[in-house]
Amino acid sequence: MTDIVSYKQQGAVAVITLNRPDAMNAFTAELSLQTQLALERAAADDDVRVVVLTGEGRCFSAGADLKAGFEGRSVFGKLHYEYRPVFSAVATMPKPVIAAVPGSAAGIGMSLALHCDLLVMADNAFLLSPFTTISLVPDGGLSWLLVRQLGYRRAFQLSVESERIPANRCVELGLANKAVPAEDLQSVALEWAQMLAKRAPRSLEATKKTMRHAIDNDWASTFSLEADWQQALAGSEDNIEGVAAFFEKREPNFKGK
Repeated sequence: MTDIVSYKQQGAVAVITLNRPDAMNAFTAELSLQTQLALERAAADDDVRVVVLTGEGRCFSAGADLKAGFEGRSVFGKLHYEYRPVFSAVATMPKPVIAAVPGSAAGIGMSLALHCDLLVMADNAFLLSPFTTISLVPDGGLSWLLVRQLGYRRAFQLSVESERIPANRCVELGLANKAVPAEDLQSVALEWAQMLAKRAPRSLEATKKTMRHAIDNDWASTFSLEADWQQALAGSEDNIEGVAAFFEKREPNFKGK
């Protein structure tokens, strides 16, 4: 990867790090592209079972790099052709993506963190939707994410007040899974990822796809999708191994088959 996005693999875990610390990991066209490519690399690597996405330095991402402007592209084009592919790479990847948020995630950085499947924050970190302070609208799918997680009134309040949402409050609201001491953030995220990497890969994929389907679809179609996945997984090598390990009281050795 380039200098602005670090890609490291630790066992079955890929750690992708936004690496523009001097600019608070603010997004430019190049950072968007390199983040997308890193996520696609992890998705295509069968040896990778879980991804950790984090930021170097004192924050996850301060959002769009306002100093860079729109780099010759309209706002509409930037959202659709730079940011959207990054979020799609997270959503469509058949592997869990854990966001590890140091410091803060603001604007499009907040959108990226909330697009991830799981989110752990440093206890001194916060999320921020600052758009009403600069006469813009929450973007990058942030309106969709907040309304579904919080309901309209609370999502609207947090957005129009443009106030910092501390890590512990994020956990209370369900925006984050965990808040941990800042010095432990990276180790906790990696340990969590390594634990999940021991789970059956196809089961992780099926659960992710089914639950993301459930966000936008009805009970009946979700029930049917569950049944389809269960039919596909039942009797698979990993299913047989999991059941055998349960009865033999040992750790299963899943192969992704």
